[in-house]
Amino acid sequence: MEALGLTASQVEGAVATAARAPSLHNSQPWRFHVRPDVIELRADPARRLPVADPDGVEMRVACGAALFTLRLALIELGVRPLVSVLPDRDDPALVAAVRHGGRRTMTPDLRHLRDAVGHRRTNRHPFTGAEVGAPEQLALRRAALDEGAWLYLVSAPEQRAALGRLARAAHLRQLADPAFTAELAAWTGHDGGRDDGVPARAGGPAPAPNQAWVVRDFSGGTAAPATASEPDPLIGVLSVHTDGPREDVRAGAAMQRVLLTATVHGLSASFLSQLVELPDVREQVRRLLGGTRPPRVVMRFGHGVAVPGTPRRATAEIVDDT
Repeated sequence: MEALGLTASQVEGAVATAARAPSLHNSQPWRFHVRPDVIELRADPARRLPVADPDGVEMRVACGAALFTLRLALIELGVRPLVSVLPDRDDPALVAAVRHGGRRTMTPDLRHLRDAVGHRRTNRHPFTGAEVGAPEQLALRRAALDEGAWLYLVSAPEQRAALGRLARAAHLRQLADPAFTAELAAWTGHDGGRDDGVPARAGGPAPAPNQAWVVRDFSGGTAAPATASEPDPLIGVLSVHTDGPREDVRAGAAMQRVLLTATVHGLSASFLSQLVELPDVREQVRRLLGGTRPPRVVMRFGHGVAVPGTPRRATAEIVDDT
């Protein structure tokens, strides 16, 4: 499994780092094809969630996040990654081909992001009332810009109220769909005996009936509602240039850079995916924020308690070196 002038052990470590990226319901919809001159990142359509993600947008976003983390891991090893995104129009599952582009030294900022990979968690618990400061907000916005995306931090009270109403209405619509709830149950709330999905221990409390910012019940119905009411968190809407697979991958890279930046600054984060999974709601979010760019990811940021991570598949299961 040697590639890009790296040893088999180094390549395995880089792939394992890439696979720490977040994905919808921790579905981990990626594979890596390793050859001496290239590491290919491929989407795994068998792991796409057809109800929540019928067009594969969130699958490609997840692959974009894995691509960003792979880039970090290669730079740590001294390799400048030369990345071609969606290089073969006849092979849409090929998300990216990564080749050796020369030597590169890791900067302190990239080192902080790389060190944060193993500490990043999706925190589904209520956050405290501590505000996210202006320096941290600037860092989050800059992280998105560094990947060619935009992070709109929703601060206007009327926008926040309208976005909260949209989030709750979208959540209730999805819960009314038996196919959606069956898919959610298949991937979440398990007992921890799997290497994918969201185990109940990482699912957090069930959302309270009057919770302003609704998060999904990932506990399989076993968790009690949160005892603490969450004050308004910081809401960030990440958008890209336009619709399309290439921009989905860009959004994923930006999302991961934002999430790792949040981790570096001691912040917790999770997702409000219902706001982008329903096309008409996604369009309402775009209009509400007065933008021309399509929103791809909606995140909540704040200060929270430490939470356990979610499992990951073994490297041998996601790598093909033949």
